[in-house]
Amino acid sequence: MSVFKIEKNKDYTIMSNYHLRDRELSYKAKGLLSFMLSLPEDWDYSLNGLCAISKESKDGIRSILKELQEHHYIEIEKVRGDKGYFEYNYLIYEIPHFKNIEKNNPGM
Repeated sequence: MSVFKIEKNKDYTIMSNYHLRDRELSYKAKGLLSFMLSLPEDWDYSLNGLCAISKESKDGIRSILKELQEHHYIEIEKVRGDKGYFEYNYLIYEIPHFKNIEKNNPGM
């Protein structure tokens, strides 16, 4: 039997295992979501911000974000900023968020 020893000293992130066990998500999506959940709330979650700390291309990050959206782990709200430019708000969930189902079935 193999023995694994993991030394944990500091800088922990506590998150649900739900997305890690979701067979519908790719490993890339699981990794990006885990990474996003580990970042502070005031961090720059823009496409440029995510690319700046990754070796993935913009298209790669965009593709992973689309997968996470399709599986309801993130919502991206497009809003017009103070200067008239569009800004994006990222709502990130540890467990899929089914907004449309809740609206149609308020008793859930």
